[in-house]
Amino acid sequence: MARQILLNAFNMNCIGHINHGLWTHPRDTSTQYKTLEYWTSLARLLERGLFDGLFIADIVGTYDVYGQSLDVTLKESIQLPVNDPLLLVSAMAAVTRHLGFGLTANLTYEAPYLFARRLSTLDHLSNGRVGWNIVTGYLDSAARAMGLAQQPEHDRRYDQADEYLQVLYQLLEGSWADDAVVADRQQRVYARPDRVRKVRHQGEFYQVEGYHLCEPSPQRTPVLFQAGSSPRGLAFAGNHAECVFISGQDKAATRAQVDKVRAAAQAAGRDPHAVKVFMGITVIVAATEQQAQARHAEYLRHASAEAGVAHFAASTGIDFAAFELDEPIAFSQGNAIQSATRQLQDNAWTRRRLLQQHALGGRYVTLVGAPEQVAEQLIAWVDETGLDGFNLTRTVTPESFEDFIDLVIPQLQQRGRYKTAYAEGTLREKLFQADHPHLPADHPGAAYRFTSTPAPTGALHHA
Repeated sequence: MARQILLNAFNMNCIGHINHGLWTHPRDTSTQYKTLEYWTSLARLLERGLFDGLFIADIVGTYDVYGQSLDVTLKESIQLPVNDPLLLVSAMAAVTRHLGFGLTANLTYEAPYLFARRLSTLDHLSNGRVGWNIVTGYLDSAARAMGLAQQPEHDRRYDQADEYLQVLYQLLEGSWADDAVVADRQQRVYARPDRVRKVRHQGEFYQVEGYHLCEPSPQRTPVLFQAGSSPRGLAFAGNHAECVFISGQDKAATRAQVDKVRAAAQAAGRDPHAVKVFMGITVIVAATEQQAQARHAEYLRHASAEAGVAHFAASTGIDFAAFELDEPIAFSQGNAIQSATRQLQDNAWTRRRLLQQHALGGRYVTLVGAPEQVAEQLIAWVDETGLDGFNLTRTVTPESFEDFIDLVIPQLQQRGRYKTAYAEGTLREKLFQADHPHLPADHPGAAYRFTSTPAPTGALHHA
């Protein structure tokens, strides 16, 4: 039986997310991102379309590399201003029953003890529909804002992240036993003292001594998302990630990246096919191919290629504004996103070529066509690359999601490649068709579960 495609809507608590400049389109409503109605309406829409989740990106810091200023960033609202993503969940969870929420949070600037409480709280309030997109940051502007001279070195950020996860696993999995809460009114015992354990962690980056502040939530540990594709990032994903988000430009390279993700999981002693791999993609669809092409042309008139290049400049750490239009951009290995800088290694890139690539304001693969054409292309991407699904970006919001739901989803369903109803259970149970809501037994976090002996505190496998 052909695999069903998984779908997340890809969004951010800001105006300009991936496809920059489209906030100027007269039908776009992204400037309303500050209102609860904007988010609750979106959540209802996505649940109508049976989306698996709403994946909310986030950034700490500002994009000040391009032109060595914030001018373009502020004028085009390139992920600035940006509000906190986690605070959106309670409102959206209240108006939905099944939609999951993948939330980005930068562990470099979040104390694990308090962050564990926030995750458990949201998992409780959403009845187990929360995932965490683990990021370590890459902007020196964020480091300076948080009191550091610059970002820690790339691989050291992952060393810190490994230890951060060890602390979280101890808190989320090992501090409270499954049967700790009895809520016995007659005996006046809400939680059994013998079934709640203090976490004691003394590591290189973190020293924690204390009890997890929350009773066990439905999933305990939220579904773990991650997007690193460097060798060190892949090793981290192999250890921890349940869902990996990649950025692909062609099917051959995407196939190779999917294979690397699965190999990393296998090297860490996990089932390589237990990791779900999502690719970012943009879809412009209309009733006919001609109408879709016309809509694409309409969107291009409002998009800002320069804003897209300014965003990419921050990802690479290279000031593209310093180059003439046709001057070759020299590759340099920096401390930002390694997968982004690797794209420049062939030394064939110029600012003109980058502007052409970012014509729609972003550089994701863009599918344009009639509903049946888009459906077939999505299926081809999955079948030819091994992907499990997509993070669907927005263009004009909410129009792009409405069009996809009304036009593409039925075509995928007719082909047996998309669900016709939600399964019951938590986000983890839905995504993995699992029979329980917790981390699988072969996941390193499972070793930290509350037992009669203390949970481990040693280093995790990095191969």
